[in-house]
Amino acid sequence: MTTTEVVPKPRVVDTGLLADIKRYGAADVSACFSCGNCTAICPMVTNDGTFPRRLIRYGQVGLKDELLSSKELWLCYHCGQCTVSCPQQADPGEYMAAARRYAIANYDKTRIARMLYTKPALASVLEVLVAAAFASVFYVAHGTRSTSSLAFFSFIPDSVIHWTGVGVMIAALLVVAFGVATMVRGIARQEGVTPRALWGGRAALASAWRALWDAFAVDALAQRRFREDCVTENEPTRWFERRWVVHGAIMWGFLGLLAATILDYAFALTGVRATGAVEPVWYPVRLLGTLAGVAMVWGVSVMLVKRLRHVKPSLALSTQSDWVFLVMLWVIGVSGLLTELALYLPGVPAWGYWMFLFHVSAAMELLVLLPFMKFAHAIYRPVALFFLSLARSARRAPAT
Repeated sequence: MTTTEVVPKPRVVDTGLLADIKRYGAADVSACFSCGNCTAICPMVTNDGTFPRRLIRYGQVGLKDELLSSKELWLCYHCGQCTVSCPQQADPGEYMAAARRYAIANYDKTRIARMLYTKPALASVLEVLVAAAFASVFYVAHGTRSTSSLAFFSFIPDSVIHWTGVGVMIAALLVVAFGVATMVRGIARQEGVTPRALWGGRAALASAWRALWDAFAVDALAQRRFREDCVTENEPTRWFERRWVVHGAIMWGFLGLLAATILDYAFALTGVRATGAVEPVWYPVRLLGTLAGVAMVWGVSVMLVKRLRHVKPSLALSTQSDWVFLVMLWVIGVSGLLTELALYLPGVPAWGYWMFLFHVSAAMELLVLLPFMKFAHAIYRPVALFFLSLARSARRAPAT
């Protein structure tokens, strides 16, 4: 009987990898001597996903493809325990955060993400120009300002907002789809996951659907791993100060605002109600938007205060991209609540129109920049969790 020798795929070494990652905020992990203490103490490490030690070694020896194709890169929630326990003060937690920024920039072929992360001055100029461009478009399209009631969609026609939003969302989705496809190809190749393993029979399909449910519903939306596994000794005793609660308020607040906006337009298209019609505050869509806005503003405010006070080692270093993302969310949430408040004040406050223009322009800018900013974690992390769940299923499956 003859056997075929399996020739391992040659590894490409990028000698400038570690220096490049440092541009995204990483500390000097060259001090790391691979003791493994960070991996041993990390509450998120499992048999199916070990880090940060292995990912640090990828950076040190220049294994770029392996780093970008690692699902473990996205399993870290940056609790900071590894940084506190590192005997060499190599800050493995910040290395993981920088490596994720590096990965986002590499998945994005437009190079916009790379510029936003590595060129703060130029990024600031771009962000201002994008905001000004949207504000100019809406200002040029604006119509009359009613003095009898706040008619926002007479001031800025709803068709202008609608089609601008559609164009922005299509562009953002195309960038996201390309980035996710690049990530999936890399992880699938590294994990040995083939199309047949996903839908090659009833058992494979069932395993894939379970992994999909665990990744997106249980872990991403319900935050099971964050709540149960990512718990540190310094976790606040008051429930509303805990990391997963604050994180959840921001995530669910954003999703609630998005859902309220979509429902508002859906009802308008079906003729149920006019776009922007004034409704009582307890009207379901209006109530959803209000509660979601309050939750998001509260969560972002808490996060901003924590970053300003450096309450944890993981918050000791904040990049410009961290601040821009949080500030943009806060501005959008507050301007939206103020716009809504103007509807219920006596008289017709003229500032309500300009607050509406500001709010819509800021929201459009956020949609444009979402694929390139920190919010991209919310897209890439569930994909990594999907592969983690698949790995668990494969390990538990009986041998045939």
